[in-house]
Amino acid sequence: MVELRLPKNSRVEKGKTHKGKIKDQDKVRNFHIYRYDPENEGNPRLDTFEIDISVHGPMILDVLLNIKAEIDPTLTFRRSCREGVCGSCAMNVNGTNTLACTAHVDDYKGDIKIYPLPHMEVVKDLVPNMNNFYAQYEYVQPWIKTYTPSSNDQERLQSIEDREKLDGLYECILCACCSTSCPSYWWNSDKYLGPATLLQSYRWIVDSRDEATGDRLDAVEDSFKLYRCHTIMNCTNTCPKGLNPAKAIGNIKKLLVEREGI
Repeated sequence: MVELRLPKNSRVEKGKTHKGKIKDQDKVRNFHIYRYDPENEGNPRLDTFEIDISVHGPMILDVLLNIKAEIDPTLTFRRSCREGVCGSCAMNVNGTNTLACTAHVDDYKGDIKIYPLPHMEVVKDLVPNMNNFYAQYEYVQPWIKTYTPSSNDQERLQSIEDREKLDGLYECILCACCSTSCPSYWWNSDKYLGPATLLQSYRWIVDSRDEATGDRLDAVEDSFKLYRCHTIMNCTNTCPKGLNPAKAIGNIKKLLVEREGI
């Protein structure tokens, strides 16, 4: 039988154990956190932090902030709004991509394992390299494109019904949880645009004020850019905003079929 193994320098090793301030032993939880420093030649490791969850806020992000402030200031992660709006603190908690600021510690049983978003280059610790993701977002030109003047030379009006078509699309915060949960994106992120970018593409395709629908469909009509989606539904299941990227991708495919008159 063929045995497939990761290269030795990429295998995650057992790391250090740290103890925080403990007031109630019954409230102690173990947090196993992925650590990687590119300036060191060692393998990535999984450090264990014994944390009394009664001494700080209830969210995963609160735990990380507590660790950074009181135990290990070298722990590196992104965060900003703490309200589930900016998408900065996206990471993988117990095997599911989510936002650390909206992930409640009590929703997880036993030990909690925290990794960076999967299948992305790691900058340091829980910080993934988002350059490719943002380049793909730029590719779909996420802004309104028009070729004719507006009726009143000031703004482009939209009916209530047309505005409602954007619900479930505009709320995307570009956290990349959906794209990095998709096996097709794992293996083809250099060619496949991924759920988040395709949802953003559809957001402008379906916008009644935009006049570049044909160009936008042309830009994604490709065996890899669009059709590498196999409707696995990981993207929809993991979206922290409750959106449905798989449905948006299906709607793009439907529009392309209708355009061809099939």
